[in-house]
Amino acid sequence: MSNSLHLYNTLTRKVEKFTPLNSEKVKIYTCGPTVYSTPHIGNFAAYIYWDLLIRTLKINGYTPYRVLNLTDVGHLTSDGDEGEDKLEKGARQSGKTVWEVAEYYSNLFLQDYKSLNLTPPDVIAKATDYIEQDKALVDKLIDKGYTYETSDGIYFDTNKLATYADFARLNLEKLQAGARVEFSQEKRNVSDFAVWKFIQPDEKHAMRWDYLGRPGYPGWHLECSTIIHEELGEPIDIHTGGIDHIPVHHTNEIAQTLAAFDKQLSKYWLHCNHLTSNGEKISKSLGNGYTMQDLIDKGYSPLDFKMWVLQGHYQSERNFTLRDLEAARKRRLNWRNQIARSYQSNTLENGVATLNQIQDVLNDNLNSPQALAIIDQANNHSLEFWQKIDESLGLDLITDSPDMNDKAKDILAKRDIARTNRDYAKSDQLRDELKKFNLTVLDTPQGQIWQYLK
Repeated sequence: MSNSLHLYNTLTRKVEKFTPLNSEKVKIYTCGPTVYSTPHIGNFAAYIYWDLLIRTLKINGYTPYRVLNLTDVGHLTSDGDEGEDKLEKGARQSGKTVWEVAEYYSNLFLQDYKSLNLTPPDVIAKATDYIEQDKALVDKLIDKGYTYETSDGIYFDTNKLATYADFARLNLEKLQAGARVEFSQEKRNVSDFAVWKFIQPDEKHAMRWDYLGRPGYPGWHLECSTIIHEELGEPIDIHTGGIDHIPVHHTNEIAQTLAAFDKQLSKYWLHCNHLTSNGEKISKSLGNGYTMQDLIDKGYSPLDFKMWVLQGHYQSERNFTLRDLEAARKRRLNWRNQIARSYQSNTLENGVATLNQIQDVLNDNLNSPQALAIIDQANNHSLEFWQKIDESLGLDLITDSPDMNDKAKDILAKRDIARTNRDYAKSDQLRDELKKFNLTVLDTPQGQIWQYLK
């Protein structure tokens, strides 16, 4: 019997046994992308780790129900309610409207998401579909006395919520003392944040909705509290995101929800660490992030990248290099060729004990590196074993086996006959034909054994 699932909870800063709020459905929310430019590999590492979470919940017998939001409402380039609106910036750079930008990059994100064989969310929530609900949430915060109005928006007064700093262990006095010179004189506290922004008469902002008699748009943090309230209800079981969300975005989500509904937002909080590239954090602003298409153009499958990500623990910072990606590609290729040998072998093991080991280490706070190390030792396991591995990791290891391809199967059969007849010229010609199916053949005393080329 496998050990029960344990996860590191940012809320308590310790690994805890996972106990769902409801045994029938595990409610999960994942912070999605702001869809204003091409997503890079640093963005997708998080979704790969949360895919592992979903798959691990399933192999433990749970039924996850997950919502992922798409921020198609522009928010500012700074988490501190400053800077240029991201969607306006994307529109200016591309020559498209903000609506076209949002639609184009939403579709691109979902296309890349699918290419990584990530479990589809149960609900994909676009922020622009929840504007009226956003307004209702701001109304509630105003009515309960948690906000104040400035010339540029409605702000949440963090001083009104005694527990505001608890989640991120913030030192608010130090933050206040270190406020920058340009800190808005209308904000009461440096940690206060906008729940609704007013559009100034001279401000270019295409996405706008009327509220309190003025055009404006919701603050970035508001949409997550709104969507969770509408789609899942508080509290949820697990909220996921990146470690950069802890001090501002998730802290503000917690504050809004607690203030408005007097409820805890989530029982468990999981945060993944950053990827770096050549020692620097991967980010759109630095321009050092490879895209999925970049990797494909270099001859890699998105699933090779997924393998590379799973080689590290979700809480560890990783440095991405093409050299390491090549090693991950070879590792995945080796597994696929093990499957090829298993497919052609008459002596297969069921691998139940190994599967139990893998589940045990995944239950230990999603320890994917250790799970992969155990799989590396697997030999002559059955296709059923590898199907379970695919269910656990989603690496698409066996979906394109030649038993699914009649043309490749026919060439292999003809080549076997040619070898038996010692027609080696024909045999070599048929071997070359197999390359277009990404296959090669090894001739052994037991007969020909096909393998993948890449």
